Amino acid sequence: MKKYLAIVAAICVLNACKNKDQFVINGQVENSGKLKKVLLYENDQVIDSAFLNESNEFRFKRVSEEPNFYTIGLGEKNFLVIARNGDELDFKTNLADSTNKYEIKGSDDSEKLREFNTISNKYGKVYFDIQNEYNKLTEQNPNSKDSIYSVLMPKFQKNMEAFSKETISFSEKNKDNLAGFYAIGTVDQIKFEPELIKYADDIKTKFPHNKAVQAFVDHMMEVKPVSIGQKAPGFKLNDPNGKPVDLDSYKGKYVLVDFWASWCAPCRQANPHVVAAYNEFKSKNFTVLGISLDKNKEAWLKAIKDDGLSWQHVSELKEWDSEIAKTYKVDAIPASFLLDPQGVIVAKNLRDEELKEFLNKTLK
Repeated sequence: MKKYLAIVAAICVLNACKNKDQFVINGQVENSGKLKKVLLYENDQVIDSAFLNESNEFRFKRVSEEPNFYTIGLGEKNFLVIARNGDELDFKTNLADSTNKYEIKGSDDSEKLREFNTISNKYGKVYFDIQNEYNKLTEQNPNSKDSIYSVLMPKFQKNMEAFSKETISFSEKNKDNLAGFYAIGTVDQIKFEPELIKYADDIKTKFPHNKAVQAFVDHMMEVKPVSIGQKAPGFKLNDPNGKPVDLDSYKGKYVLVDFWASWCAPCRQANPHVVAAYNEFKSKNFTVLGISLDKNKEAWLKAIKDDGLSWQHVSELKEWDSEIAKTYKVDAIPASFLLDPQGVIVAKNLRDEELKEFLNKTLK
């Protein structure tokens, strides 16, 4: 009997006799300074608090049937962890460390999350180095901001491209834990839309009760019909003279379907770039079709004239009640969709010089 009890005791020690109906966060804070109280957040709401003991330790016990995100609030510093029932997390950090490093054990998801933070910090350092270089150079040469920007922007873009690709790779390898979901949320949705849609397809049944995951999946499935690689939804809209214009009439050409409005300042600022691209490539099988979200016809026509927009224009004159905006899931303008000669969406929301760069590569 004693031997049997000894075996049971050993098993309990090995498994820490964990309570599968709750999770525990054990924390230790070095150089806590004036910090006395630790907060625990879920969805930006405080759900628990604990005071540091004499050894600068704290403990939380909570219930979560599915893995979920929680934030440990230490004064002005916050640390994201992932926990579920049965986990016993051991968290440790040093508030004197400006890099916000921390140790986490007891949760595979949280350990993966820390792994991603290492990736993010690596590229974040490069970003801040570029930003500091820009600030230093523009301070020394205040009249050369544009040229300095043009020199440093490729470095920034290269860094972001590398970060996004490594992040997507990390998320693909971690579809079964929330760390992968958290990581994918840092990627530019427009530039990497196909990858995000594929990821959403892959995880939609993995976390059925997680509201954040399901909201992400719902959104990606909603934009999928107008995503890169999909055939653009057809439409017929009236031009300023009331004559219907059919999108199908543009088959055989590259066409930029450009959503804008006379009252939209960013749209008006972007128009010169669209004009420049149109003038340069209109003889190379490229054109533009402007879709206005205006309500006032006179303001619409005046903006077309003032901005020198010499391509075809259409509008329902219903602002945000326009059915075409709903069909294309446009909730902010300017927004644009570049279609190939077969009517397939090949790019979205190309800004400023990005449009010309894309057309240069495509219309050789």
